[in-house]
Amino acid sequence: MRLSARVDYALRAAVALAGYGERWVSAEQIAEDQGIPRKFLESILLQLRRGGIATSKRGSEGGHQLARPGGEISLADVIRAVDGPLVGVRGERPEAVPYSGTATAMTNVWIALRVSERNILESVSLAAVANDDLPTSVTKLLEDPDAWVIRD
Repeated sequence: MRLSARVDYALRAAVALAGYGERWVSAEQIAEDQGIPRKFLESILLQLRRGGIATSKRGSEGGHQLARPGGEISLADVIRAVDGPLVGVRGERPEAVPYSGTATAMTNVWIALRVSERNILESVSLAAVANDDLPTSVTKLLEDPDAWVIRD
């Protein structure tokens, strides 16, 4: 799985907003806290607003905050808001890509991959990340020594 810089920055910004709670936070503050280029962040915040993840308010008392509590917004929600479906094959949903002959079962592999990603990304909320309180289903995966092995 490859996450674009846009998705990484969107997740970091959304987690930062979860950490701020109900306070209105400026884009400048988020950019500084998370090391995100400000212009890029502004574009991302627009996508998060359009996706129903964040809201904004103008003025000296304004800024950005989550549209609902961080415990109700999953990492998958953020990814979908800025990047579309979790798993795609050549820009298509896995079930829409035709395979034939000995490659027919590839569709099943991509669907299984999507289920695995959903199981993790939909179970982890922004608040869970902000509070370093990941679900047990995720922390158990981290206990596998092979999880930390890098393969090229």
